[in-house]
Amino acid sequence: MLKRLLILLASLLAVTACQAADGGATEWKAGTHYFPIDPPQAPAAGGKIEVVEVFSYACPHCAHFQPFADELKAKLPKQAQFTYLPAIFHDSWELFARAYYTAEAMGVLDKAHQALFDALHRDRKPLGRLEDIAQFLAGLGVDPKAFLSTAQSFVVNAKLQRSQDLLRAYGIDGTPSIVINGKYRVTAASAGGLAQMVDLSLWLVKRELAASGK
Repeated sequence: MLKRLLILLASLLAVTACQAADGGATEWKAGTHYFPIDPPQAPAAGGKIEVVEVFSYACPHCAHFQPFADELKAKLPKQAQFTYLPAIFHDSWELFARAYYTAEAMGVLDKAHQALFDALHRDRKPLGRLEDIAQFLAGLGVDPKAFLSTAQSFVVNAKLQRSQDLLRAYGIDGTPSIVINGKYRVTAASAGGLAQMVDLSLWLVKRELAASGK
């Protein structure tokens, strides 16, 4: 009899714990855990819910967040699309934003993205010039001359300007930040941590999907 009572008590505790966890996931509050963007910005995800990570290769917090960014990408529904937006908060960050858009334009972002984080924050490689980054990426099979040429192209310069305009429109004041569908901004501080940024971003994506009927 005692054993049955203990089992019943354990079951009730488990249910209570699950309910508490589920309830906690619905208690995100605008202005506290995430911030509405006013006015909202039109997403560029071709009809999908847009999830944007604002980051910099120079930012150590962004390097720490990268595994969580991969988790977020993996958990997004098919109606959502993840992308990156490099921030320039300091003059020294401009070359890393330029490196991002250059790698994107050359179609080598998949091999360059994590490698640049690792080179800067794990291996402490001196990548203070665009030529240094070009030589580093040459080790990954990227043509350094093509990289340097593309880095100064009209397309890359235009994307750099557009990124700065979006940063101001989103009200970004730190990295990493997540922007959901041009409407909501999430930070680690507001969400309660890096893992919570993932949970909150997914919750906002589901809410946007429900609102759009997708």
